[in-house]
Amino acid sequence: MRTFCRRTWGITLLVITSTVAFAHVGSPNVYFEGDAGPYHLLLTVNPPAMIPGVALVEARVTSGTVDSINIAPVYVNGKDQGMPPSPDTMQPSAANPHWFTGKVWLMESGAWEIRAEVAGPKGTGKLAVPVPAYARRTLPMQRSLGALLFVLMLFLSIGIVSIAGAAAREGALAPAASPSPDSRRLGRIAMAIAAALVLAILALGNWWWNVQAAGLKHTMIYSAPPLNVSFDGTDHLTLRIDEDFWHKTRNDQWLMSLIPDHGHLMHLFLLRVPAMDRFYHLHPEKVSDGSFAVTLPAVPSGKYKIFADIVRGTGFPETMVSEINLPDVKGEPLTGDDSGISAAPFESATQTKNISVLPDGGRMVWEQDGATLRAGQVSWFHFRFEDAQQKPAEDLEPYMGMAGHAELVRSDLSVFAHIHPAGSVPMASLMIAQKDSGLPMEHGSMHALPADVSFPYGFPQPGDYRLFVQIKRHGQVETGVFDTHVGG
Repeated sequence: MRTFCRRTWGITLLVITSTVAFAHVGSPNVYFEGDAGPYHLLLTVNPPAMIPGVALVEARVTSGTVDSINIAPVYVNGKDQGMPPSPDTMQPSAANPHWFTGKVWLMESGAWEIRAEVAGPKGTGKLAVPVPAYARRTLPMQRSLGALLFVLMLFLSIGIVSIAGAAAREGALAPAASPSPDSRRLGRIAMAIAAALVLAILALGNWWWNVQAAGLKHTMIYSAPPLNVSFDGTDHLTLRIDEDFWHKTRNDQWLMSLIPDHGHLMHLFLLRVPAMDRFYHLHPEKVSDGSFAVTLPAVPSGKYKIFADIVRGTGFPETMVSEINLPDVKGEPLTGDDSGISAAPFESATQTKNISVLPDGGRMVWEQDGATLRAGQVSWFHFRFEDAQQKPAEDLEPYMGMAGHAELVRSDLSVFAHIHPAGSVPMASLMIAQKDSGLPMEHGSMHALPADVSFPYGFPQPGDYRLFVQIKRHGQVETGVFDTHVGG
């Protein structure tokens, strides 16, 4: 009965909720750094695990003095797209006037924008951050509530049995008469029948809730679409995106179309496991039958974990996961935006590896302030690039429109994230959010790049991680490899 009670409340919660989605694996928080007029902010959005639910928003002012920040959520593919609700005012921290916290409700699954209006001595500025939302899990019932419901169910069950017994035993008696032995026996028989019926009803209800729970997990709990990968035996991979039940029950056009992100419909990452010593960032092309195809470069044999990033028509990002066993592939040299790296096998990261030597003799240096990395703490990952003479590299070029890209993977593969200097949001999603809000899309200078780059991010879980940091110099993509341990 106690199990039934817990399941009943869990399903009730699921019925009254819907959800939110994100294009990383095991990394639901959204990080974005950008300008709101004359003010520079770092925003962190923690989407709810269930929808409708409350998203927690944190703003850190890194440039300028801010008096107030108002935030409002807008559903991208909804009828209220141009009519956001009344904004909520974020509360400043008593300890630090540059920190603000707030909450917004996200009512449906899909692509959202958090629109912020910042006010201060230099006037007002606006900012829009794309936030995907989906149900990630059911919420557990509180123990106290579960105990109360169990007691009430037990009380009602005993009451039903007692009423049935009393009715059979004393229902035909005259006033003030005592029941006979036959009446008492009839009462006990009625109580036994009533108890059996109550137990049968509870068992049937438990079965029915289990069936409903299984169905709701398919329709309401988000899962990335399955990715089927096949190898032709020589050097071609074919990738086909299938639809799972969650996607099939949503016939919206926004779930069907794809838009380019950094000039590509799909970003494909191959990671040889468990050593994590081979890493490839490739860009398959869509073919006439709707699948994607890519010609592999030279790839050594092994088991490869596959992560594939796409962005839907409204900016809703998804990361699909698969794996494949490959033989030695001769392949062709890497060209264009495709890249790869050979690294030492990953071992436990008891100490952070903060220098990565590049193939041309240059170096990437991970500059750290000495503080221990902690899960859930947002920070800037700052990397400095040096040439072969260990001087600041002055020949950096934009790599797919950005100063750099970074991918990080937890040692057990439970976390994968693809981030940029602006944060964890895909640029395609950001462009939609900025356009919808009437804001200019600022890329910054892509002509004279500095010899360093920072990525704002917060590790979602403690553990060991490997980071791949990518830049472009003199026409070639170069990848640095770093290992680190993140505390709890």
